[in-house]
Amino acid sequence: MNIFGIGLPEMAVIFTIALLVFGPKKLPEIGRSMGKAIRGFQDASRDFESEFTREAKQLEEAVATSSKPATEKLTATTPKEDSTDI
Repeated sequence: MNIFGIGLPEMAVIFTIALLVFGPKKLPEIGRSMGKAIRGFQDASRDFESEFTREAKQLEEAVATSSKPATEKLTATTPKEDSTDI
């Protein structure tokens, strides 16, 4: 088990030190608050990603619709050569 480069022995030492510093009654409360903070960060990250994706898709659609008529106008106004004059 290797989380963030920390193995099982290191995690046990950290847990033991936290248990000594905060005590057995305060440790679950700290764990819950850390879990809520991480969950909130993940939710905010997901919201940001979906907002960014939605805006990028709208921008692509706007560019596609605005450039499509412009290319049609160019082909419609471009004079075609008559091959019978040669």
